[in-house]
Amino acid sequence: MASESATTGNDLASRIDHTLLKAEATRADILRVCDEAVAYGFHAVCVNARWLSVVADRLHETPVQVAGVVSLPLGADTTKIKEAQAKEAIYAGADEIDMVADLAAIIEGDGRYLLHQLMTVLRVCRTMRPPVLLKLIIESAVLTQEQKIFACQIGRQAGVDFLKTSTGMHPAGGATVEDVRLMKETAPQCRIKAAGGIKTATQALALVDAGADRIGTSAGVAIIEEMREHGRGIH
Repeated sequence: MASESATTGNDLASRIDHTLLKAEATRADILRVCDEAVAYGFHAVCVNARWLSVVADRLHETPVQVAGVVSLPLGADTTKIKEAQAKEAIYAGADEIDMVADLAAIIEGDGRYLLHQLMTVLRVCRTMRPPVLLKLIIESAVLTQEQKIFACQIGRQAGVDFLKTSTGMHPAGGATVEDVRLMKETAPQCRIKAAGGIKTATQALALVDAGADRIGTSAGVAIIEEMREHGRGIH
């Protein structure tokens, strides 16, 4: 395996947000993902709002967290809509929120709009007990270097918990080592979630080495099985 990382299968599994965001996913699919997350020791299960209560029920009394998405995949909803989506997700059982940033605000350099939106949703997350984590998806593959830095700076200023590379749904692409490294350097106070196109253990380990604290992927089982094949699996 082409990585110098000493990360084990257990370490990597504990960083994975096991994700199923396909519109055609059924209840059986969602329950399978939940059971896989428990069996493999993944950090969280990330699903659309429609399934959050199902996931919360299935994962009750397990260490696996529940993550819900807001404004996926475009990020173009108004602040009031994003605020309402975040509240609904949390009331349905979400421990963490993955919200897509307003890309127009990033591209136009409208820091005032972006910061207000982030602070509004963050306020919802912070008033919960325990507080709910907020991950800001910047869709890094779409942005220029300057725009990525701007988005990270505003996210850092707002105080979001995580900066996340991608939705995994944009044709421009997903996570890259270069983007993870840039995001970590620009906003060292924020944790970094790499997501989008992560299918192999080699990719995941490279992203962790670059500074990713969390990995969002629908291929978590295959990744950990690959680790096992190379003698670095879950014991």
